[in-house]
Amino acid sequence: MIGLDTNILVRYFAQDDPAQSRKSNALIQNRLSEENPGFVSVVVMIELVWVLARVYGLTPQNLSATIERMLQSDTFVIEHEQQVFAAMIALKEGRGSFSDALVTMLAARAGCSETLTFDRKALRLPGFVLL
Repeated sequence: MIGLDTNILVRYFAQDDPAQSRKSNALIQNRLSEENPGFVSVVVMIELVWVLARVYGLTPQNLSATIERMLQSDTFVIEHEQQVFAAMIALKEGRGSFSDALVTMLAARAGCSETLTFDRKALRLPGFVLL
């Protein structure tokens, strides 16, 4: 297994830098496999979604489709895959941001009864409670 940083995935999905995108494409399409997958941490997933949304203007629907393709791929191992999937659904359905959804779902996975926040937008997601 090979760990992947955010910039590798950004270059692969955005195809914005010819030299780096070519290297990312070769890595993901030729070196990664079911037997030798790329590991994607939740930190990388959050950064990837943030960059694709803020820098490249992807919509929640486009972001959800990208995350879903990654989850369905045999060449990626996604850390906390079930929580990433649930956060992707929340994003797709417009219930909140991917990062907020992942924060509360990981807290619930860790046994937290609630996740306290000052963010009123996050309250649309189950598990958040306003402090």
